[in-house]
Amino acid sequence: MKHLLSFYQEHAEQVLLPFWLKAIDLERGGVYTCFNNEGTQLVSTDKYTWSQGRFIWILAQTASMIDNKLLTGDAEFCMRNARKTVDFLRSHVFLDNGNCAYVLTEVGGMKEAIPGLGYDISFYADCFVVLGFAKFAHGSKDAGVLQDALRLYRRIIERLAQGDVRSEPYPVPVGYEAHSVPMIMLNVAQELADALDSFSHPEAQAVRAEAESYMNTIMDRFYSGSGIIREMLPMDEGDTDTLLTRHVTPGHSLESMWFVMNEALKIGNQQRVDQAAAVIEQAFELGWDPEHGGLLRYVDREGGEVRGRRTGGRYEQLVGDTWDMKIWWPHSEALYALLLAYKQTGEPHFYAKYEQLHDYVFRTFPHPDAGIGEWIQIRDRSGQPVQKMVALPVKDPYHILRNVLLTIELLAEQ
Repeated sequence: MKHLLSFYQEHAEQVLLPFWLKAIDLERGGVYTCFNNEGTQLVSTDKYTWSQGRFIWILAQTASMIDNKLLTGDAEFCMRNARKTVDFLRSHVFLDNGNCAYVLTEVGGMKEAIPGLGYDISFYADCFVVLGFAKFAHGSKDAGVLQDALRLYRRIIERLAQGDVRSEPYPVPVGYEAHSVPMIMLNVAQELADALDSFSHPEAQAVRAEAESYMNTIMDRFYSGSGIIREMLPMDEGDTDTLLTRHVTPGHSLESMWFVMNEALKIGNQQRVDQAAAVIEQAFELGWDPEHGGLLRYVDREGGEVRGRRTGGRYEQLVGDTWDMKIWWPHSEALYALLLAYKQTGEPHFYAKYEQLHDYVFRTFPHPDAGIGEWIQIRDRSGQPVQKMVALPVKDPYHILRNVLLTIELLAEQ
């Protein structure tokens, strides 16, 4: 697969990174992300916290890969601007209660994204700050940033235990338990555990054990015997017929399973590796659009258009209205997940599925104008660009680059 290594290195260096390195706020720190779908117009200078945390991760990971000769570029520039973004968040994002504001102005002022709801409206934003800080601390050997990451992580766990978290822009519906919560916490805990371990920190083992616990929650509670990850579990057994209960999110299943697979490999749990591989296969099969190709955003647990009794709410409306869209992040997650499953199982059908997806992705998503670069991220079922907002009004700096960077590392191990 050596041809793939050079392909992904070129894609990172010539298509993705140039767009984002030009979007950095060199003066204050942080990155501008509020572009239109085509990436041709900056529509706001607001800085959404979860994008800032994610971009710190990207910069620190890129710098590490340049140092390790997996990419070409200026590692010092990446770490300098990662540091400025860390400092920007440390100076502006934290509320008195220890939580993070959801969105900041260009200069760091807190804003209410939804008037009247306050500043700390999504614990996911806090999670991405932990991810970014942990990755930066790992690369820079900055113990102070590591302690900030650990403190915020403990605050998140405290809030989850108290039931004191919000999850805008699409709150978890009342009466349901969401797969997205242990999923994000697995990723946060495993990234933080790696950073703590690099410092021989006394809490490294405890956080690693928490990562394993989140992995087991996903696989013991949300994994079904048919190889499906259930996105929402109803607390009332009478709600098993609802759209919320029946729908599957292929992209989340694929992303979650590479988290699970990597954690299982780290702790030597082959059973979880095998289960994760089975879910990756099933998620791809359920999500694949036989008419136009690509992965559907949401599907029914029996395949095809989402169905089931409707009970109302923003999340349900999102699922029903956008189930057949083709959006960027499930596709980048699937590319990495399929290659990881192929490497760990040796099963050729994973590589065949990868090739099927690769063909669709790279003729559909990358921007046709090389002078702009990046991907046009949001498309309709047939693959045509759509000016629509997904979660945040941003052009996301994370999923594509993260998976391309991780794929480069995976292929370099061959």
